[in-house]
Amino acid sequence: MSAPLPHWREQTCVVCPAQQMGPGQFDVVDRPGPEFAYRPDVGWRATDAGVAVCVHPFRVGLPAGRYASAGEPVPDHAPRPAPTSAALELPVDVMDLEGWLVAVLRDAPAEQIFTAVARAERLAAERFGAKQTVKALRRVLSVELANR
Repeated sequence: MSAPLPHWREQTCVVCPAQQMGPGQFDVVDRPGPEFAYRPDVGWRATDAGVAVCVHPFRVGLPAGRYASAGEPVPDHAPRPAPTSAALELPVDVMDLEGWLVAVLRDAPAEQIFTAVARAERLAAERFGAKQTVKALRRVLSVELANR
């Protein structure tokens, strides 16, 4: 079994299988959904069959693929996927808040980053409250702004 890539610790969600598994040991899909529910018993999202799933390809840096469930090869040097339009929709579940914030920041042109942060903070706080929003923003901004 391969180990997680070192940069995954900072760049993926705290409940992503990439925090504990290496490339090819989990599937990557293009967005969260009920078919990939978070499983507290294992600490990440998984299919009904128990296959670990990352739902943010733009965070893990891999295109969507059935790497663990179907043995698709992990690309060596694929470009980091851009956030999809679905990833830019405010999530219903607070567990997806960090992923949404990352998508919003990566989608914003450099000259509009402060406007994007302010808008995201306002929308997220309306849905999830200030405490959850600030917690997610602290984790996301420390990595995303440093990587610009």
